[in-house]
Amino acid sequence: MAKSKKGGPAPLFAGRLARCRRQMKKHKIGAFLISKERDYFYLLGFTGEDSAIMVTPKVVHVLSDGRFDETINLECPWVTRWMRRGTLNAEIAKACKELKIKSLAIQGDRLTVADQTELRKANRGTKLVEAPDILGEMRLKKDETELAQICKSIRNAEEAFKIARAAIKVGQTESEIAARIEYEMKRRGASGPSFPTICAVGARGALPHAEPGNRKVKRGSAILIDWGARLGNYCSDLTRMVFVGSIPRKIGEIYPIVLEAQLRAIAAIRPGKRMCDIDEVARGYIRDAGYGEAFGHGLGHGMGLDIHEAPSLSWRSDAKLAAGMVVTVEPGIYLPGIGGVRIEDDIIVTPTGSRVLTRLSKRIEDAVI
Repeated sequence: MAKSKKGGPAPLFAGRLARCRRQMKKHKIGAFLISKERDYFYLLGFTGEDSAIMVTPKVVHVLSDGRFDETINLECPWVTRWMRRGTLNAEIAKACKELKIKSLAIQGDRLTVADQTELRKANRGTKLVEAPDILGEMRLKKDETELAQICKSIRNAEEAFKIARAAIKVGQTESEIAARIEYEMKRRGASGPSFPTICAVGARGALPHAEPGNRKVKRGSAILIDWGARLGNYCSDLTRMVFVGSIPRKIGEIYPIVLEAQLRAIAAIRPGKRMCDIDEVARGYIRDAGYGEAFGHGLGHGMGLDIHEAPSLSWRSDAKLAAGMVVTVEPGIYLPGIGGVRIEDDIIVTPTGSRVLTRLSKRIEDAVI
């Protein structure tokens, strides 16, 4: 164990730690082990992998290894560090013994059964208990710093798409288009895509999560592109259609249905509304148009440090929207053998309604190249 340096966390992280500790006190947690990378980044700004942090009422302990010693110096020098030579579990057990931790709250959905068994064997004096989802609840509502970073990620993805879209030509493959978008995002400062880019030409657009392949663009092709950037650890997620020269007849029929369903759902978003009710606005419109069976996934999902995080904008959830949540709204219609249409935007729930964060046009006329 090394001593912590003088100073303390920046105000942003100090506020988050204070909120975390209030929840720990509420749930009678004396020591909280956080092993999800996105969660400890949220609390400390620490980007090291294969690490964990232990929060106690007065001290934050970072358990890591020599690869991230300088990273800790740069990102959170005020913590107490435990630099392991063996396994992370062994260092956690050692820290619990030295600190005389009687009960340790863990993220049960992060530590495997094997991890928990190993920890119990290494230190029988510390009881492991599953913590409530304190960080998940905290991360539901984005603060102004997070929202600004999400918007930067969106702008990055939009600019990359514009460049890649202008370069699409007959004979290009799905893989080439996807690679160009990801290159342009990185060129503009993204660490990479927030998920593997989806690019589906023609009938492959009926596959909601189609992996780019060697299918080539033809004149008259409909192309479904779903992409996003990871910038400053925050994600963006967009879907647009591109039509090469002309719009296939059936795709042209369903596009305005999908667009109207999306616009109606976005207009219905406001604090206090149930997720399932917003989903039904879009789903009901598509169903009434005769394509209910062709929309098989949820309307959207939360987005932030993870590309898919709470809340779930789905028929399965009766949870309620709250100001500060960022969600995608992405209805679709998928017709096997023909293709599909999906339109996706990123939305912030405001105190009085919602605001669309994405700016790319959705007019069908603008989708033709």
